[in-house]
Order: sequence, then C-alpha cells, then structure tokens
Amino acid sequence: MAKWYGKVGFAETRETDLDEWTEVIIERPYPGDILSILRSMQVGSEINNDITISNKISFITDPYARQNFHNIRYVTYMGSKWRVTNVNVEYPRLTLTLGGIWTDEK
Repeated sequence: MAKWYGKVGFAETRETDLDEWTEVIIERPYPGDILSILRSMQVGSEINNDITISNKISFITDPYARQNFHNIRYVTYMGSKWRVTNVNVEYPRLTLTLGGIWTDEK
C-alpha cells in the first residue's frame, strides 16, 4: 500500500455580502494511504479527451473531517487537484474515490 500526503478541500458556505452566500474552500492537510490506482480516458466531443482517475485514498479522520465529510470537494494528488466523486465513511477512516481534474467553475 502506497503512502499519500496531501490537502483535502472542504467547501463551507459563508455569507460574503448581505444575503449573498458563496462556497469558500478550506484546505486541510492529511496523511493517508493509496488503496488503488486506476486511470481511464473519457472519449467525448472535445478535441482532447478528459483524463479520469479512480484512485482510492484513505485517511484517518480528525473531528473536522468527521463533521464535514459531506463537504469534501477535492484532493491534491501528484501535483493536481482531483474531484472527489465518492466518500465512504469507515470510522475512524474516510475512503475517497477520485474522478477528473477539479476546476473552480460552478
């Protein structure tokens, strides 16, 4: 099992202006394990195909991660931010399944 150390991006909804609420990303560092490494190419209508990985990363939670696992948006891995497509709660660990590259677009 390979080791991983990276940041997990949590989205918190905050009031940024009067009656205006936006998602603010909070990054927190965690050490963990890489459970599987998978890659696939998504053939689409774009000129360049999208790269998707289905890696699974597991880490031991702290109180913040335990209370906010539903707000996890991305994980840093190999120098890039990858979208989290699935979160499996296996107390005391969270297992995250990664997808495509994270973009800040809504």
